[in-house]
Amino acid sequence: MILPPNSTTGATSVHRAREALGKRLRALRQQSGLTGKQLAESLSWAPSKVSKLENGRQTPTDDDIHGWTRTTNSEDSAEALLASLHTLEFQHAEWQRQFRTGLASHQNKIAELDAHTKLFRVFEPTVIPGLLQTAEYARARLAQGISTFKVPNDIDAAVKARVQRQELLYRPDKRFHFVLTEAALRFQLCAPEVTLGQLDRLVSLSTLPNTRLGIIGFETEYVVAPWHGFWMLDSDRVMVETFSAELNLTQPQEIETYATIFNRLAATASYGRAARAIITRVMDDLAPEVPRTGEDCP
Repeated sequence: MILPPNSTTGATSVHRAREALGKRLRALRQQSGLTGKQLAESLSWAPSKVSKLENGRQTPTDDDIHGWTRTTNSEDSAEALLASLHTLEFQHAEWQRQFRTGLASHQNKIAELDAHTKLFRVFEPTVIPGLLQTAEYARARLAQGISTFKVPNDIDAAVKARVQRQELLYRPDKRFHFVLTEAALRFQLCAPEVTLGQLDRLVSLSTLPNTRLGIIGFETEYVVAPWHGFWMLDSDRVMVETFSAELNLTQPQEIETYATIFNRLAATASYGRAARAIITRVMDDLAPEVPRTGEDCP
C-alpha cells in the first residue's frame, strides 16, 4: 500500500528543520541571558513571535535572524543560521513570500529551472498543467493567486511569462509525460468557453512527438489514490503545490516513491486516440454550456 502524501517524509522533514532552527535560536537567547519577553521588546516584536520562532511554528526572515543574533551578541552565528533558513525556504517555499513582488517573477524563476530539465513527468488531478495552458486559462488561474494572496497585480506579465515557457514543448532535447485525470478536464475553474478552448489545445498538444499525454478516465479503477498533483524534474526534484506553499523534495527515497507512484498512475492512463476520445467527450458535454455568437440578439 502506498500511503497518502501527508505520511511521506517531505512535510515531516520540513517541520523538523523548522523546529531545529527554532532550537538553535532559543539556545542563543538563553546563552545571552535574555527572556523571550526581553528579546521581543528589544526588537519591537509581539511577545508571541519569539515563542513561535523558537517552537518552529513560524519561519523567520533574514531580517529576523540578523536582529536575533545582533541582540543576543551572537552575530558570528548569523551565517550558519541563514544557510539553514535558506535550505528550509527551498524545501518549503511559502507562496506569500514567493509572490511578494508579483507572479511574473515566479514564472521567470520556474523558466530558469525548466531550462535545465530534460525530462518532465507531471501528474495533475485537478488543473491543466501550466506548460499546457492557453493564455485565457492561465489568466484565470493566475488571477486566483493574486486574489488569494493579495499580491501585486502583474497578471499581464505573468500570463506572458507562462506562455513563453511553453516554447520548451517544441524543443527536441526535452521530453514530457503528462498524466491528467478526467476530473481535471471537467472542473469548472473558469468560464465554459475558456475551458473549451483549453481542451481543444490539449488535443493539438497530444500529437507533439516529444510529448506523451495520458488521461485517466472516470471509468478507470485507480491503483493509487490521486491525492495531489506533482512535477518530477528529471530524477533530481519533486515539486508539490499545497494551498500555502511549494514543497521541493530532493531526498532519494522521496524521489523514488514519487517515481513509483507516477509509473503506476501512468500505466492506467489512456494515450493517443483513446486520450483524445476522452477529451472530445468532455468537449461535447461542455459545448451546450458555451453561448453561441449572437444567440442573445433579438
